[in-house]
Amino acid sequence: MAGRNTLPVLAAVCLAALVLPLSFSGGAVATPAIGRDLGGDATSLTWITNAFMLTFGSLLMAAGALADQFGRKKLFVIGLGGFILTSAAMSFAPSVVCLDLLRAAQGVFAAASLSSGAASLAQEFEGHARTRAFSMLGTSFGIGLAFGPLMAGVLIDWFGWRSIFAVIAAIGVAAFVFGVPRMRETRDPGATGLDYPGTITFTATLALFTFGVIQAPESGWSSPLVVGLLIASAILLVAFVIVESRVARPMLELSLFRYARFVGVQMLPVGTCYCYIVLIVILPLRFIGAQGLSEIDAGLLMIALSAPMLVVPVLVASFTRWVSAGVLSGIGFLVAAAGLYWLSLVDFGTSGTALIAPMIVIGTGAGMPWGLMDGLSVSVVPKERAGMAAGIFSTTRVAGEGIALAIATAVLAALVHTSLAHVVADAGAQGAARVAEAAHRITAGDMAHAAAILPEVSRRALALSYADAFTSLLHVLIVITLLAAVATFAFLGRMPDQGGGPEDNAVENASPEKRLNESANA
Repeated sequence: MAGRNTLPVLAAVCLAALVLPLSFSGGAVATPAIGRDLGGDATSLTWITNAFMLTFGSLLMAAGALADQFGRKKLFVIGLGGFILTSAAMSFAPSVVCLDLLRAAQGVFAAASLSSGAASLAQEFEGHARTRAFSMLGTSFGIGLAFGPLMAGVLIDWFGWRSIFAVIAAIGVAAFVFGVPRMRETRDPGATGLDYPGTITFTATLALFTFGVIQAPESGWSSPLVVGLLIASAILLVAFVIVESRVARPMLELSLFRYARFVGVQMLPVGTCYCYIVLIVILPLRFIGAQGLSEIDAGLLMIALSAPMLVVPVLVASFTRWVSAGVLSGIGFLVAAAGLYWLSLVDFGTSGTALIAPMIVIGTGAGMPWGLMDGLSVSVVPKERAGMAAGIFSTTRVAGEGIALAIATAVLAALVHTSLAHVVADAGAQGAARVAEAAHRITAGDMAHAAAILPEVSRRALALSYADAFTSLLHVLIVITLLAAVATFAFLGRMPDQGGGPEDNAVENASPEKRLNESANA
């Protein structure tokens, strides 16, 4: 049961969880300001966000294994301490490349602190107290996503972009001082260590694929570099599957994917990536770079997208008494798709207030599966595999976010390039190179450099080219979101008490402990 000494531990882990989305969304809002201050090409600016998401997502499962072997408190101290130091160092970064490297290191430490912190909560709390503790952990993420852009906008306007990372470091210090002395050390006596071949091949697969997709707008999809990166990524993915199918204790237990409902659960974070997470990064770049809004105004607008995450997940959870979690999640994707379509109809030249209503609809729709998918991830498999299922789900969510951002950014850059090609009269090789560079700059929110590259094109024409491309991107996101809805209804739409196999015996309405017991007894 939760005692007096466990509450500081909960506060520390929640504070650590709070700074992760702050770092993610705050970095997105700061990208245009960083570009104005430090320069750097468009690809390096893109890595400000993607470097963090890549290392964070690819190392979550590995960090969990290390926490089990060497101790949850020890890894939490290392992870949070490293996160604090890298965050502080970023406030002094002399170049974009240096900042990118620090963001990658920050993601490594973030994975360590989140995995070990969540495992520590599972040890400190039991029963309903554990359920409430993890609910507070999820709420901390929601708060960080909702108010990260606004906090970043205020800090940039008052103190400059470097202050964002200094404040993140300060919050991390508070979590460290407040909770670490009261945290007890725990470990798994049966832990066998890290699956090094699986970790290396998995991380390399994500790294090469993300690098290839990000590099494609600049080098071209048919360039030897991009083709080579994507082929190498595919080869390493095959190698990863072979490795995981042969080791005694794999990082990724492939047999879980024989449960249809478990496969369906993996569709939920994929859908939310494209209808919500992508917009968390791309919309601030649109507001600041293309529409010329201040960072504060952009942050205020972003609240319309993220604020529903503070309310909707809790409300939707109460509806599972009458409607299955799968159906509610599918409905959420349909609502988000409707919001995306509404957003695509808003004229680019109208005031920002015209965007508020469709953004609220998108956030409301995305919030429906967001509040249900963590519970579903462990309720659709037998109890003894719940830990592995949770690790796979977390990795799918975070790694999927990085991949979704890379793909959406590349698609937007390609669409901007196509739109600009119709505007620029110079069709020679030099003109094509200038158009490609300008398109990449616009996508990164750097309209000033794009205008300098194409001085013969007016700022209004550049903005309209971006507007056309952004609308087309929204159409792509609508299609992906609708496909996620179809997959969710197909795999998870049936009420759990109608099935016969282990994957059909999810008990979404019960507590996590009861759900796991029901699955184990199936």
